[in-house]
Amino acid sequence: MSKLIWHQDFRSDGADLSEWNIRLGNDLVDDDGNFITTGWGNNEQQYYTDNASNLYIDHNGLHLCARLETVEYGDRRFAYTSAKIDTKNHMSFCYGKLIVRAKLPTGAGIWPAIWMMPQDSVYGAWPKSGEIDIMEAKGRMPDRVYSTLHHGTDMGPNKTTDEFDYHFEQGGGIHEFHDYGLEWSEDVIRWTVDGYCFAERRLEPGVTPFDQRFFLILNLAVGGWFDHVPIEESALPAVMTVTGIWLYQ
Repeated sequence: MSKLIWHQDFRSDGADLSEWNIRLGNDLVDDDGNFITTGWGNNEQQYYTDNASNLYIDHNGLHLCARLETVEYGDRRFAYTSAKIDTKNHMSFCYGKLIVRAKLPTGAGIWPAIWMMPQDSVYGAWPKSGEIDIMEAKGRMPDRVYSTLHHGTDMGPNKTTDEFDYHFEQGGGIHEFHDYGLEWSEDVIRWTVDGYCFAERRLEPGVTPFDQRFFLILNLAVGGWFDHVPIEESALPAVMTVTGIWLYQ
C-alpha cells in the first residue's frame, strides 16, 4: 500500500469536482434511480443542492456547508440545505489505504460523514453488499468519531453492525483537522485517526462482503437517526472542510 494511485488536493490551483457526482434532493434511490424512501433512508432533514453556498472550493479546501434555508420540492418543504458528493463510476477500489484530511462542524443534529458504498451491488441490495463508514460524527459530541461496517443477509435480525469509536485526547476534537484513515486488505479492515489504529475487523469469506470495489462519499447531513436529537439551529451554517484525499495501493 505504498503507491499513491489517486489524490485530491483541494487547496491547489485548479482544484475541481470533475471526478465527483453532486447528489441532489432528499430521496434515497436504487442503482437504477428508482425511489426507495425519503430522508436518504436515515430520516435526514436536509435537502442537498449544488448551490455555491452549499458546496464550494477555495484556497482553504473543499467545503460542504449546511444552512438554515427553506427549500420547496413539490409538496414538500425542507428547512435545511447541505451537500453530498461521491465518486461512483469515477473512482472505486478494492483494498488499499485511504486517508481523508478533514475538519468537521459541531452542534446537535449535525452529522458529517466520510463513507463508502459498493460500486456494483454484486451480493444484492443493502445491506447484503455492505457499507464501510470510515468516519461519522455526532456534532453534539465533538470529542469522538465513529467507524462502522454494515452487512448481513437482510434488514432484520440478520443485519450486522460492527461499530467502533475513537475518543480524542482532552482538548482535541472534530473541530480541528485530522487524518481519517481506512486500511483495507483481504483479511482485515482497520480504522485510523492521524495514523493511530483504534479499531479493526477481521474479514470472513462468505460472511463479510468486503471483497469488491467501493466508491467514496462525503456528505454533511442535518438530523437523522444516527443521533436523533433536536437540531441546534444556532450551529448553522455548519461547514465540513476537506483539504486532501490520498489513496495508496
